[in-house]
Amino acid sequence: MGVQQKKVAVHDLEVGMFVSDLDRPWHQTPFPIQGFHIRSQDDIRALVSHCKWVMIDVAEIRESRSVKGNSKPVFGRAAARRGGREQLQLPPLSIREPVTYETVTTLKKEIKTSKRLLDDVEDALGQLFNTLRSEGVPDLRPIATITSKMVSSVIRQPDALLWLSRTRAHDSYLYRHALNTAVWALVCGRHLGLNEGLLNHLGLGCLLSQVGKTSLPADMLAREGQLSAEEYTTYRGYINRGVAMLQDSGLSRAVLSVVQCHRERHNGSGFPEGIRGDRIPLLAKVAGISEFFESLIAPRKHSEPLTPAKAVTLLYEMRNIEFQEDLVEKFIQAIGIYPTGSLVELTDGQRGIVVSHSPERRLWPRVMVMTDTEARPLKTAKIIDLARYNEERDAAEAVQIRECLPHGTEGMDPAMYDVTGVESRWGLGRLING
Repeated sequence: MGVQQKKVAVHDLEVGMFVSDLDRPWHQTPFPIQGFHIRSQDDIRALVSHCKWVMIDVAEIRESRSVKGNSKPVFGRAAARRGGREQLQLPPLSIREPVTYETVTTLKKEIKTSKRLLDDVEDALGQLFNTLRSEGVPDLRPIATITSKMVSSVIRQPDALLWLSRTRAHDSYLYRHALNTAVWALVCGRHLGLNEGLLNHLGLGCLLSQVGKTSLPADMLAREGQLSAEEYTTYRGYINRGVAMLQDSGLSRAVLSVVQCHRERHNGSGFPEGIRGDRIPLLAKVAGISEFFESLIAPRKHSEPLTPAKAVTLLYEMRNIEFQEDLVEKFIQAIGIYPTGSLVELTDGQRGIVVSHSPERRLWPRVMVMTDTEARPLKTAKIIDLARYNEERDAAEAVQIRECLPHGTEGMDPAMYDVTGVESRWGLGRLING
């Protein structure tokens, strides 16, 4: 049965309803995503202060109130999404002396500058992990130097490393996971206004957060999201093993806290200690939400990935449950509703990949279009800035994003295209592979 929509006055809203549309454009409200479940009276009060009526999805109400059983417990990522629904409210995040960063270079130039950086990161991680597997003494200087270069790149232009990390092939899941987690975290940390020193601690902590997994059996890692209770107990030990491996390496307490606490959760449902709320260090909170988001959109092969848009929606549903509410909102603001590297289909049928986004126009990013309206591949791709394109058009003429497409959708390989158009003329395929 299809989803039915119903128009409801905001004063008649109830907890559990799913808000699918508003009486005004979403970007004119503080809600970071389009479409969400009402979980509390605070959500209703926020809607009352901005709207007179909303559209609700009737079928979504039923789904949110139903509980699906599972006869055999399975531990890992899936269990983390289902369990632990206790909510915890904290005062808003407060960043001491936040830094306002300006984008000082173009995406094109920053990709040229940083295109070899990710190869260097994987090489350094590979050497580090091999040393740890052989129980040698790790030399962290190369990876610290590379972290500093990553931070500088994200400060100059926050989309370039995201683009490169999302559109390139990786030889190792473990390296890719650590690397992409670090990039998401740095983009979020930049948006929060963390100073350069803290960004370096955050990035290095994320890159090192997976080192404890080098001591786990390969078959267990391959089933990381679907483990038995006994296996999950063993798996959880990777955190303390990683800290032990790095304890005498001269790392700062801030970096070690990221390694130690990136799997702790806001409501105490995480591990290894089950600490909660403001007992979790800020950098570890940022690392935790970044690592979780990466695991949703790029899990191991046995698990079905979520599209970035669906992962953003899931994160929003977890605010003040597994992740602090205002940190969830800041993370979404930083990466966008449709993050850089997301494959999308437009309302006119064209398909492409998100190149960058604007916080002021969350639903209208810049898209590199790779197919025509019949989903036939173009000989030459083009960039469309949806915010600029739709600025002077009425709703009937505007081009929107219809949906996010799964990673790997046939005919959607950005490395095969040169980008042309009035906004930019540069060979993206050559920049990625050259």
